[in-house]
Amino acid sequence: MGGDGKMEPVLSCRDLVKSYDGVPAVAGVGFDIGPGECYGLLGPNGAGKTTTIAMIAGLVHRDRGEVTVAGQRLDTRSVAARAAIGLVPQDLALYPELSAADNLRFFGRLYGLTGEALKERVSASLETVGLGDRAGERVDHYSGGMKRRVNIAAGLIHRPALLILDEPTVGVDPQSRNAILTTIEALTGEGMAVLYTTHYMEEAERLCQRVGIIDHGRLIAEGTRRELVESTGALDRVRVVATGALAAYAEAAGSVPGVSLAVAFDDRVEIEAGAGRRLLRPLLDLADDKGLDVVSVEVSEPDLESVFLSLTGRELRD
Repeated sequence: MGGDGKMEPVLSCRDLVKSYDGVPAVAGVGFDIGPGECYGLLGPNGAGKTTTIAMIAGLVHRDRGEVTVAGQRLDTRSVAARAAIGLVPQDLALYPELSAADNLRFFGRLYGLTGEALKERVSASLETVGLGDRAGERVDHYSGGMKRRVNIAAGLIHRPALLILDEPTVGVDPQSRNAILTTIEALTGEGMAVLYTTHYMEEAERLCQRVGIIDHGRLIAEGTRRELVESTGALDRVRVVATGALAAYAEAAGSVPGVSLAVAFDDRVEIEAGAGRRLLRPLLDLADDKGLDVVSVEVSEPDLESVFLSLTGRELRD
């Protein structure tokens, strides 16, 4: 804990820069991740995510910048700082002819684990990902989703302070995806810091307390979902399904403070507002004043997909 009473970040990176053959891949990226926080790093293909992760994990030498993990400064030769990281790459890093338990024993020994400590960590890591009862089976007999879960267990074997997950649900079935997301929620609930990249915006919506959006090697926006929505000026949409004098209601609703637009249709009024949920009471009171018979009211908040498109001009999978 810092002198101001705030928790020190598990990961702190500043001004990360990396070029290849004179072409910048990452140009000044920096962010922090606190204990128990899942931070989503999102960007289109070629935006610089993979290079950023490689520098943070100490796999690639950076041209400039600083990385600190669990209080230790990190570079490509840092043993202590790199030991505080669990890296789960997008490509499976497993020996298919070995069992899940044997894979984890191998990786655990690389981190210096032996004896009962290694046995306990193998068991605990497989239980965490829901594969404790399949520990003795060869990995090449597993489904794609189960292999992904063993991949995560390998990243957890040494109890890292920071877990880096690079698109861990690519190509898995919905049941396995949900199991993986539930595992990550449990890990952050226990205080682990997680850096998460994905091409599925709904995963970022579910898991990430904060999101950084990277494009052309730069972090162009960062914050909670609500902060990012407000930064782009995206508005909530309130749909009032009702019968009665809808045109008169829409005209009056357009004058309610905070409402930007109100349009009447045959069976409903569509309203755009900056804080739709806070306006529900005045909008419903107005509907009562206008004699409307309200059938339903629905508030739709802008999602990260709309924010991402607004900031980058591309969809996440582009």
